[in-house]
Amino acid sequence: MSCDEHHHHDDHHHMLDHAKVGKPVTPFTMETFDPEEGFFGEISLEKCLDEKKWVVLVFYPADFTFVCPTELADLADKHAELKKMDCEVISVSTDTKFSHMAWKTSERLLENVKYKMAADPTGKVARYFGVYDCETGLALRGTFIINPEGLLVSSEINFYNVGRNADELQRKMEANVYLKDHPAEACPAKWKPGSKTLTPSEKLVGNVYSSMID
Repeated sequence: MSCDEHHHHDDHHHMLDHAKVGKPVTPFTMETFDPEEGFFGEISLEKCLDEKKWVVLVFYPADFTFVCPTELADLADKHAELKKMDCEVISVSTDTKFSHMAWKTSERLLENVKYKMAADPTGKVARYFGVYDCETGLALRGTFIINPEGLLVSSEINFYNVGRNADELQRKMEANVYLKDHPAEACPAKWKPGSKTLTPSEKLVGNVYSSMID
């Protein structure tokens, strides 16, 4: 039986379908280690949405590895800016909460990590987001943004050997926050706050260049 077949026959861990950009995300709950408070707890998508928060999920393969701590340190550098945008940032791997605590305590690269570190040891949530590798039991490098209405608005998945850039995550969050308040507009490539946006219309068809330089 394949990984996916096993998943669909496991009623206890079954989550409907898979996450799709532009569609509502099925609620989930995961156990966490909270580095800022120093204790174990849990994170619930439903609770985050009740608090009108954006949710950023950052999946990575495993604790005590090599590229992963560089990514989590990079994410930590952007955490304060993401929090200003009402983001709940959550790192996720298939390790346990106990492993998260031990890794956070021993790895100096993680000394500034203050966001919650979630445990997905069954791979249930990783499967739902399409990042679970059933050959290894690990999660690929997936980053997902869920808006306060519970819609998945951004999805990025890298293989094990390519680390991500938190600068781009911050840029995408800034664009998504702006567009939530300006739904008639669109953000072009490399858009940053204060840059020109596009307003799709008949006049814009074939005239994007002139619109950008006006």
